Amino acid sequence: MSSTSQKHKEFVAEPMGEKPVMALAGIGEVFGKRLEDKGFDKAYVVLGQFLLLRKNEDLFRDWVKDACGANIKQQGDCYSCLKEWCDSFL
Repeated sequence: MSSTSQKHKEFVAEPMGEKPVMALAGIGEVFGKRLEDKGFDKAYVVLGQFLLLRKNEDLFRDWVKDACGANIKQQGDCYSCLKEWCDSFL
């Protein structure tokens, strides 16, 4: 199990509410801006995509890569963050 970032821990510790997309682990300013430009301005909008892809890791990683250019580590960080959040709150 890889260690999780502080950003990841903070994200999964509480309900999502209106958190910006950049609150997601693996999504910094550059990728956040790219996602915002495509309408994914809030973490919950990315969660919606995650759920539409049925929480499938491969499909979600491909989507994040295509949507904002995230590398393998960033894709995994974002996936793990959303998966753990879902495991806690859904």
